[in-house]
Amino acid sequence: MKKLENRVAVITGGSRGIGKGIAVEFARQGAHIAISYLSNEKAAAETVAACEKYGVKAIAIKANAGNADDVKNMAAIVKEEFGAVNILVNNAGTIGLEVSVENMEVEEWDRVVNTDLRGVFLSSKYFIPLIKARTDGTVGKIINISSELSKKGRSCYGHYAASKGGINSLTMCMALELAPEINVNIVAPGPVETDMILADMEPEWIEKEKDIPLKRLGKVEEIAATALLVASDDGDFFCGQFISPNGGAVFF
Repeated sequence: MKKLENRVAVITGGSRGIGKGIAVEFARQGAHIAISYLSNEKAAAETVAACEKYGVKAIAIKANAGNADDVKNMAAIVKEEFGAVNILVNNAGTIGLEVSVENMEVEEWDRVVNTDLRGVFLSSKYFIPLIKARTDGTVGKIINISSELSKKGRSCYGHYAASKGGINSLTMCMALELAPEINVNIVAPGPVETDMILADMEPEWIEKEKDIPLKRLGKVEEIAATALLVASDDGDFFCGQFISPNGGAVFF
């Protein structure tokens, strides 16, 4: 028996990286999949195809995570296609430019906070009713993707770390509001080997990220496995928890 057989999972920012990894793993475990993407239609189609190989239904919806109309429209499409939702993974986000608070443009701050924090609020707001509408007897699940940096910070990434810290606090509030019908938890990866990191970061930066106890970057599949744990029945006793697969980059 697959761990997510016939459940419906929504993953924001599911066209690449961690979001894609989670979408494909959930599909492998039997879940029907809806992902959102910002602009890369080709990558979104590739994620859908990778999910469909497991015999599930999968759709991609173009939506800006920080735009209320886009997210509301996405929820309407998901309702029409699937009726109800079991799992929401709030993954869409951006790391932003490497710049100090003193030198950061207000627009850059707003751009990152709008996507990373406001996006979690919006998708939660519009998808919670669809999670409550499920009738299969399972516990509803919301997984908010945060970061180890929300706890330890990083110079010149104040906008990103602050947004992820806000996600942590929002998660705890939502967990209190929605339990026991819906469990809300945080998955906070450490340094992970994604296509974005490998393409956009200098080799020296990547090597520096490996300077942790396990001496390597995490794999997308390892983050997806963590998300699967809390999304499945195995995670029914996790509520308001901060789960951080980070290779020992920081201890909690």
